Amino acid sequence: MISIKNLDKYYGDIKVLNNISIDIKKGEIFAIVGHSGAGKSTLLRCINGLEDYFDGSLLVNNKEIKTLAKSELREFRKNIGMIFQHFSLIQRKTVFENVALPMQLWGYTKEEIAKKVKDLLDLVGLEEKTDAYPNQLSGGQKQRVAIARALTLDPDILLSDEATSALDPNTTTSILNLLKQINKKLDITIILVTHEMEVVKQIAQKALLLEHGNIIGFDDTEELFLKPDNKMKEFLGETEVVPNTGVNIKIYFPKDNAFQSFITKMARELDMDFNIVWGKLEEINSHIVGNMVINIEEKNKEKVTSYIKEHNIIWEVL
Repeated sequence: MISIKNLDKYYGDIKVLNNISIDIKKGEIFAIVGHSGAGKSTLLRCINGLEDYFDGSLLVNNKEIKTLAKSELREFRKNIGMIFQHFSLIQRKTVFENVALPMQLWGYTKEEIAKKVKDLLDLVGLEEKTDAYPNQLSGGQKQRVAIARALTLDPDILLSDEATSALDPNTTTSILNLLKQINKKLDITIILVTHEMEVVKQIAQKALLLEHGNIIGFDDTEELFLKPDNKMKEFLGETEVVPNTGVNIKIYFPKDNAFQSFITKMARELDMDFNIVWGKLEEINSHIVGNMVINIEEKNKEKVTSYIKEHNIIWEVL
């Protein structure tokens, strides 16, 4: 679907994207994550041809974006929908008129437009708001209108640039659930730009982490959060508080092991007590994963680590 190889992007003499190489599969929900200035929105605009790139390759459906002529680029963008943080609705137009606008610009008939708009407003749960104006809608409703409008031309790809940043947590969850529904029902590839890690956890199947235009993480979302490397921990702002004495061992529980009573079993079979320092379970893309830190005496380190290895558990000494 999308293949990016060794992509570089400059603004003047400043390199804002450095050697980006990723693949995004059809039907995937993919997150581009980073703090402000990381280059994530720039990368998104390269994907839809709004930004050029200096070097490397960016293929969308086997088309190299930088080689497309102006007329080809217009046709290309027809297959890409986009939603934004501040909705970008036209205030003087009704919900129906806002959603219908792309189809009107492309010359669809009134009958085609009426049917499509009705179907999309049903899909996003706004069938009763057809004649309302944007100033009569909540933030979540405005974003639903924007999503419907982005889908009017039946795109293969939906791009979301910080689309939930202006929303409260409950509304964010409802919008993310809607996007998951759309992804499943329409088999549409969704690429989200966000700085909100909770958004990534709730919806993304795979995530790219950017810092100053460089890739610092790229993997299945569960893997990134299950056992974060030092760069990921720094990105998340996580600090691990552990005892200064003894040996601290962090044990990771992937989705198939999250609810196993491994610690209790190990304590019983080794006839040993552990100090459980802390632990957590969290939901990542509808799967439960977790980790736990235990503290043991130095003399028991080899016995405990050997037991963990025998049971193929992911672990590390902190």
